[in-house]
Amino acid sequence: MGEKVVADRFDLADRQRFRDRLRACLDALETMLRKERFEGPSDTIGLEVELCLADADGAPRMVNDEVLERMATRDFQAELGRFTLELNMPPRTLTGSVFDDLAEELRIALHYADRSAGEFGAHTVLTGVLPTITPEQVAPHSFSRDERYTLLNERIMASRGESISLDLRGAERLTGTFDTIAPEAACTSVQFHLQVTPNRFAAVWNAAQAAAAAQVAVGANAPFVLGRELWHDSRPAFFLQATDDRPPELAAQGVRPRAWFGERWADSVTGLFEENLRYFPALLPLCSEEDPAAVLAAGGVPRLTELTLHNGTIYRWNRPVYDVAGGVPHLRVENRVLSTGPTVTDTIANAAFYYGLVHALADSPEPVWERLPFARAEANFEAACRDGIDAELAWPGPGGTATLPAHRLIAEVLLPLAHEGLAGRGVAAADRERYLGVIEERCRRRTTGASWQTRAYHQAVANGADRTAALRDLVRRYCELSRTDAPVHSWPALREPAARSGG
Repeated sequence: MGEKVVADRFDLADRQRFRDRLRACLDALETMLRKERFEGPSDTIGLEVELCLADADGAPRMVNDEVLERMATRDFQAELGRFTLELNMPPRTLTGSVFDDLAEELRIALHYADRSAGEFGAHTVLTGVLPTITPEQVAPHSFSRDERYTLLNERIMASRGESISLDLRGAERLTGTFDTIAPEAACTSVQFHLQVTPNRFAAVWNAAQAAAAAQVAVGANAPFVLGRELWHDSRPAFFLQATDDRPPELAAQGVRPRAWFGERWADSVTGLFEENLRYFPALLPLCSEEDPAAVLAAGGVPRLTELTLHNGTIYRWNRPVYDVAGGVPHLRVENRVLSTGPTVTDTIANAAFYYGLVHALADSPEPVWERLPFARAEANFEAACRDGIDAELAWPGPGGTATLPAHRLIAEVLLPLAHEGLAGRGVAAADRERYLGVIEERCRRRTTGASWQTRAYHQAVANGADRTAALRDLVRRYCELSRTDAPVHSWPALREPAARSGG
């Protein structure tokens, strides 16, 4: 959402006025594209990492405001829940030892956050959903103080007109009814940004959509939600239901949810923004003072404030972004599919796999999106969320589309493409081998953060722990191992219980 929200009510004309301003923003965007006003190729990437805060027992700790007040940096900010933080890392060029550099900066930043959190009885946890969060802990009192979250909650609940009902079925079933969007605060993700030129935007977005299933399959890290074991990566399905502004009747009619994979391959960046305008009513119809056409006529660069605000309330797993930096406009794809963690090394390995694969697919003379129906790509994504590294994924090959286990598809087909994509951008061989090697080992051992969490949980239960104790043991051991920065495929499970003395 970005901008600070200060309004607390809207009159009947606000939505129409905002719609008109959205159309003016789209017209201005089309003019800028036609006049080639955008920055040239740069291969600039960026990273956002969301973190949980937990206490010594692994339970969420509601102290993000206190931690942020203590930290002397603007790189961290509050997220929706009082037990979450977000780190925004500076953009950089995809070349040389970029991933080693990213890893080192991320370690330093997270160590600082962890040390600051420790002053308030908390530590940071890199996971997609903290397993120990209970329904009672995702309530209005858990919202961060930022006014924009309160307003967003009010608007989603007003649009829905009734309580939010969760019903997720995996290894177990999770049901519940909530009067706010607070459950969404349990979701923590890592987001990869890739700046692209307008003529390359559609290819990169399509490549990111095609790659999303493989990303989740090999990076799944959210098997537990509100104490229940669900999918290997439950975060996307949980996020969809927790932010759903549709009453059941509109969902049954096929009205699109705001957490959205999409329904077709893109042919232009404007097409995605036009879909946003056409399909999604404004949640926050706040109009700025800017006249985009007048700014363009005067030779300036418009902020396109309404377009940016509206875009921020539509949670595409690969989101188109318009932004201005240093007075120069640019476009980027924001990849939002992955859960955070488990370690810095794992996070950077996920980044290397994403950037390399997307570049290779976007550069291909035989685009995958011309050979793979969009519906199959969406089905792949759901399968990966559900089954993780063992998901069966469809992928086009020389003999037509075949279905392979994700660990084989990634190891045999997609990892070589990722190496090729990074090499083509000048990424150092040592960087490529180190971080893509982590992805290769996950495939070889068929181990992800999700599979480690579920094994550790069931081992604790087998050792006599009840559900609550098993989840707390899981989080404590997870945090110990995460701090070593050894990639998750090398982690042991929980410790064996101490032997009982005979009597």
